[in-house]
Amino acid sequence: MPDIDPASCTAFAGNSRIAAGSLADVALAVKAVVDRGDQSPVLIFDDATSQQIEVDLRGTPQDVAARLAGRPPASVASTGQPRRAGRPKLGVVGREVTLLPRHWDWLAEQPGGASVALRRLIDAERKSSEFNNLGRKAQEVTYRFMHAVAGNFSHFEEASRALFAGDRETFVRLTEAWPVDVRDHARWLMTGGAAARDATGNG
Repeated sequence: MPDIDPASCTAFAGNSRIAAGSLADVALAVKAVVDRGDQSPVLIFDDATSQQIEVDLRGTPQDVAARLAGRPPASVASTGQPRRAGRPKLGVVGREVTLLPRHWDWLAEQPGGASVALRRLIDAERKSSEFNNLGRKAQEVTYRFMHAVAGNFSHFEEASRALFAGDRETFVRLTEAWPVDVRDHARWLMTGGAAARDATGNG
């Protein structure tokens, strides 16, 4: 399994959700279930990717927490890229743009001039692309979770097709009879899950 340090994760024992939250909190909840002798298979999922996470549960809860605290950072914040010339305080970078005369004519007619018009067009395209990418990622993340937990459930194949078709109504109908914790988590992931929560600031 990949060595990851998710912002949030969710653990299941069989078809029942054990806990959700930080990896440290979830790992301790999982350890408590395992130490009680529960024989259900226990899986921990990164909420952002549905990748499964392996945690070393040996020793005491303090041992588990100490090992998790020693994890290296999941990513490096700095890209090491030097800032180019432009307006450093505003983050503006000056570069050459090559357009046909009709493009320059159209830009000259736009409110604020060529630079403002180009920024507005680029921002609009970025928002559209990010929305589409979020939808595709949600489908992949949801399917990864479903495949791990619900692969033997009734209507799994049909629900998968509805998922990738973006047919939420059919997906909800086909998953209605699934165990409630699995069903609700899959539906949450389909609507964007952690990515949507991070974008809106809501749980």
